[in-house]
Parts: sequence; structure tokens; C-alpha cells
Amino acid sequence: MSILQSIILGVVQGLTEFLPISSTGHLILARSFFNIENTNALAFDAILHLATATAVIVYFRKDLWILSQAMLRKLSRLPVNGRDEVLVYALMAGTVPAVILGLTLENLMGSVFRSPLLVAGVLLLGSVLFMYAEWAYVHQPRKPVMTVKKGLKIGFFQSLALIPGMSRSGASICGGMLLGFTRSEAARFSFLLAIPVILGAGAKKMLELMGSGIPIDWFTVGTGAAASFVTGIVAIHFMLSFVKNHTLWPFIWYRIILAVFVIYIFISG
Repeated sequence: MSILQSIILGVVQGLTEFLPISSTGHLILARSFFNIENTNALAFDAILHLATATAVIVYFRKDLWILSQAMLRKLSRLPVNGRDEVLVYALMAGTVPAVILGLTLENLMGSVFRSPLLVAGVLLLGSVLFMYAEWAYVHQPRKPVMTVKKGLKIGFFQSLALIPGMSRSGASICGGMLLGFTRSEAARFSFLLAIPVILGAGAKKMLELMGSGIPIDWFTVGTGAAASFVTGIVAIHFMLSFVKNHTLWPFIWYRIILAVFVIYIFISG
């Protein structure tokens, strides 16, 4: 893998991890389109996950500090802000489905659902979910009160991202919208919920890498990680700003157009 290819994949990962268009799906398509060999793929994927996890941790450092202080106060039996306490428990509950389903289905999803054509199909199916979330958003009342049960439900939506092409952020944002949250509130919870999942995925791959004995070109991998971190910060800020005043429809149309393009290329080619 060249430096340029590393940067391309890093930018793709950083942008698409936090935009509702599927990072895994785009990495599969990018590798196929640019004919990028999977040399050091395990190392590269692990570092990219850790880079995007670092991006969201840095961006939400103030929120995470408040939540960590709330938990410390709770453990010390001191007064705790009720909303912060519920948010911590909701994030914990929302992480459980992704961990259980991820460990159970990882091998299946990593082998069966790697075809660009299947990614295109899931991009279309995910667009249907987004359309329904937007329709429900207009026709149902807002109920923006977080509970542990709602956090768990959003966690199940997030688990849909195990299928390449679905989008972790998109699925969890849609879940939040369907449960009565505003797009902005749903996006914020989605990004906080992503931290343990992305960090855990990256750490797991790193442990597998350390036990494999595979030589790593750290400069090339590090360059891609740096690109992923910077673009990840930009993508988080853009998405949080965008959903304050806009719908998910631009992303829906993007997903549909990309899927049709991929299907056309593979059928005609």
C-alpha cells in the first residue's frame, strides 16, 4: 500500500465513520475502485479505528469529563446530576447489543458481506430506514427524555451497522429520531455511543495483530491514521451542525445514487 492509498483510505474512514453513509461500505468500495491491495489490512483497519475513536474522544472531551465525574460522584455516594447519571447508564446499555452481536457475527459479516454489490444493496435498504425515520420525525411528537431503555433500543439500531453499507451513525441517529429525539440530540448520543464500540473494535484488532507477528509499515499506517483523525474531527463537527437545521435527505439521495452507480458498474463490467 502506497502513502497516497493510505491517505485516501484514512480520509474515507474519517469522513464516513461519522456521516450516515457507512464507513465499512466505503472502505470496501474504495479498496475495490482504487485496486488497493490488502497488505497490512489488519494493522491498517485497527489503527484507523483507534484514530477515529481518538477523534470522537477529543471532540467530546468536555462531555466525557462531566460524565466521568458523575460516575465518580456516584461511586463516592455524593449527589449526582440525574440527567448525567441516566445518560451514563443509557450509553452502557446501548453498548451491550453491539458487543454481543459484534462478537457473535463478526466472522460472518467479515466474509459474506464484503462484496461491493452487496454493499450497494444494503445502501439502498438503509436508505429506506432513513426515509421512514424522516417520515416518522414529521408525524410523531418529540419526546427528548433519555432513559436507559431508550439507550438500549438505540444500541440495537447501532448494531445494524455490522452489515457493511448500513452506517453505524446513520442507524443510531434514525433510532434516536424514531424514539422522539431531535436529529441533533440523536446525533450527539450516536457519537458518544460510538466511543466504546469503535475503541473496542480497534483494540481487538490490535491484539490480534500483536499475536500474528505480521511486519508493519508504521509510517504508511500512521499517515493514514493521521488523515483519519483530522477528517474525523471535521466530519463530527459538520454532522452536528448540519442536523440542527437540515434533514437526512441529502445523505439518502447520496446513498441511492452511489448504490445505483456501483450496481451499474458491476453489472456492465
